[in-house]
Amino acid sequence: MSLTEEKTHILGERIISVLRSIYDPEIPVDVYELGLIYDVQISDEADIKIIMTLTTPNCPVAETLPEEVKQKVQAIDEVREVDLTLTFDPPWSSEMLSEEARLELGML
Repeated sequence: MSLTEEKTHILGERIISVLRSIYDPEIPVDVYELGLIYDVQISDEADIKIIMTLTTPNCPVAETLPEEVKQKVQAIDEVREVDLTLTFDPPWSSEMLSEEARLELGML
């Protein structure tokens, strides 16, 4: 199966929707709006590559949050395989918060 440009776009929107349903347990904002997702790449075969970070390398959910992201994206019907890379370069900072997250956290 090879994805068309339209199907790739729709799949990308579904992936973002799933990412917006995953919350960092310490901050009442989802991982997408927190800026923890650095990149999402979709191949023509519906293989997904996600590059993400955590708020700190010592984050209490360092073991579970990336696995939750991987499993929930993998559960999307069209997705064939998910490769998740955890990075700390560049390190996460509050500048990576979306405007929506800043509003939610009272930073605007």
